[in-house]
Amino acid sequence: MPRLIESECDRQIELGDLVEILETGGFDPSDEESMAVFGPALRRLANNRRFLGDLVIEELKRHCSTQSERNHYSSQVILLHGVSRKFLLRANFWPAEGDGVMVNSGRDPFFYGLPHDHNFSFLTVGYLGSGYWSDHYEYDYERVAGVPGEGAELRFVERSRLSPGKVLLYRKNLDIHAQLPPDDLSVSLNILALSPASEFREQYSFDTGRSTVARVINASGLETLVRLAGHIGGGNSVELIDRFADRHPSDRIRFAAWRARADSAGEPEARIASYERAAAETSGPVSALAAAAAERLRRAGPWFEQSAAVRRRPGASARAGGHGEEARYSRTAARRPPG
Repeated sequence: MPRLIESECDRQIELGDLVEILETGGFDPSDEESMAVFGPALRRLANNRRFLGDLVIEELKRHCSTQSERNHYSSQVILLHGVSRKFLLRANFWPAEGDGVMVNSGRDPFFYGLPHDHNFSFLTVGYLGSGYWSDHYEYDYERVAGVPGEGAELRFVERSRLSPGKVLLYRKNLDIHAQLPPDDLSVSLNILALSPASEFREQYSFDTGRSTVARVINASGLETLVRLAGHIGGGNSVELIDRFADRHPSDRIRFAAWRARADSAGEPEARIASYERAAAETSGPVSALAAAAAERLRRAGPWFEQSAAVRRRPGASARAGGHGEEARYSRTAARRPPG
């Protein structure tokens, strides 16, 4: 489970004091022990019962201009400090089950009941309210390729809540939690570790009932661009795609390049062959993801055959506007993409 940081202390500091401590105290976002050292400082900020209210009032006076410019999170988050390359400070709001925002929006916007890990480490402390609950699990990131439905051997640890003043260190790609609503409106404060490498580590959601990976939940703009280059880049993209497939340090980006190769291969049989080549010539997550993609295309074989047969029927091309068999197959494909 997340590492409990002992931090009994009555002292208070201001937000600016915490920023200075992190900037000058040797904070290392890549080192667990270094991060743990700053847990008591986060607790001292949490002892300051005035700072967050003052910040909210100032933001309202400025029409939330700072949040509008710098805060890329949802309205659940207030950005406290986001100009460092090593860390980010934020406050998170956690509504209770009966609060109006929950009644109107439901649980999903707050990720309640979604078991997930993080591709970065972070410190958190309970600031206001009784604190949200979490079911805590652990797993071995290095043994998971990231294929949906893949076994992850989750280890349940406990259910507990982030009570006021409690400081936890969530360790990247190790600690999993499924957050549950608090008994009353609650607020937590976070110190997030920032690193360029985090973008290339996966963040997963999990099916705890089956102890499997559900899906990858962190998006990568580079992954999208690599696939787009394969689709519309023409001959100019071939060398670039090859380089990404062979040498990029991220498993996800290497697989995206192999997907671009497969997408441009044309017929389903050629795409399957491309994925089979990737499975044979690579290792680890890339090989596993390629093998799974090839298997999905094989299972979709009957769909391709039926669709092709419909297209070959006399007059099939004249059916438009959502009529006939061709439209029905089209809608099926949209619901369950074969590639």
